[in-house]
Amino acid sequence: NDCIFMLFWTSGTQCVAKGDHRKAKPGELAYRKGDVLTIINGSSRKGYYEAKHNRTGEEGLISSSNVREREALRVDPSLSLMPWFHGKISGLEAVNKLQPAEDGLFLVRESIRHPGDYVLCVSVCGEVIHYRVIYQDNKLTIDNTQFFYNLIDMIEFYSKNKGSIATTLLKPKQKHGTKSAELELSKTGWLLDITKLTLGENIGEGEFGAVFEGDYMGQRVAVKTIKCDVTAQAFLQETTVMTKLQHKNLVRLLGVILHKGLHIVTELMTKGNLVNFLRTRGRSVVNSAQLFQFALDVCEGMEYLESKKFVHRDLAARNVLVSDDGVAKVSDFGLTKVDSKASDKAKLPIKWTAPEALKKERLVCPRPSAPLRRGSPSAADTVQPAEVGSLACWQAGRQAGFPTESKDCRLVNNWR
Repeated sequence: NDCIFMLFWTSGTQCVAKGDHRKAKPGELAYRKGDVLTIINGSSRKGYYEAKHNRTGEEGLISSSNVREREALRVDPSLSLMPWFHGKISGLEAVNKLQPAEDGLFLVRESIRHPGDYVLCVSVCGEVIHYRVIYQDNKLTIDNTQFFYNLIDMIEFYSKNKGSIATTLLKPKQKHGTKSAELELSKTGWLLDITKLTLGENIGEGEFGAVFEGDYMGQRVAVKTIKCDVTAQAFLQETTVMTKLQHKNLVRLLGVILHKGLHIVTELMTKGNLVNFLRTRGRSVVNSAQLFQFALDVCEGMEYLESKKFVHRDLAARNVLVSDDGVAKVSDFGLTKVDSKASDKAKLPIKWTAPEALKKERLVCPRPSAPLRRGSPSAADTVQPAEVGSLACWQAGRQAGFPTESKDCRLVNNWR
């Protein structure tokens, strides 16, 4: 039955190896459990496909019975990195939720008696013990001995170590209406193994965390680390979006690691963002043909996003990265919006947003006269404003000059 379904796999489909296949026969592709493979084409050999190894670049035949399709995550607001967090509930409510009693059953709640702190509630020997989690010096602690960056870090530790509490945490009491992001990431093949990751030098700092160069199973990668649990939850949206996107001009997501926070692992773009790339080289090095190719790369990436009904909302040269072989790829999908027809209340980068989008609070504009193509949106649908891509391209042409030089945001805001 599996083979029947696998016949529908098309070129570009990503698969995850279910086991090792190291002793490959001539023409076959060798891989290890957990490796990601991309389907290139079908094969005359029944139950086999031509595939490319995402890490090594090698090509060969794979058996459909040894791999499973890597599924995209569904954008779901109930998906949570902390399904065991129940918010502001009383101690009595926590006790009731941890029934029937079961050793190691636990939840975390906000402290009502001590605002700003938390409480770890654990069921043990038929009783519920409440451990105050104190927030001090930007860290969390129960016993002033072991300190944690965030709640995710704390739960991870006490799930493996008893420490100063009565028992290790064995089973989370999931809040009603939430789904475990860790479970969903694992089921769909996007959860990576922290033990196979080696972090290297810091290559960037941002408002929400740092970006490191790293190595994952022999592949050079970039790792965005987010240690604040609230911010990590917000970045889960970006990760979910990236699982749906596979294009040569979009930065490719390799997977996610949950360890002391959230680690988003992507392909490494060795030449950095387009702004710095242009500023450090100048017009004497980057010729007009290269600039035109960068613009074309960005346009192709944005056209693909439009075809998938996504609106980027923050396309600027700083969010375009350049690969080792000089290909420009759109990145930073933190503000990407899925439903292009809904009114938008999010904070937006004014200088990079089309005036009509600011005025109408919709990041789209009608295309009444565009000819319809097979598979394209209907005339009633909307598309990304041309100004979004134009600004990024103009930045490239001006060696990353700002689009509103000598103008302040008040003037831009007056366009509303």
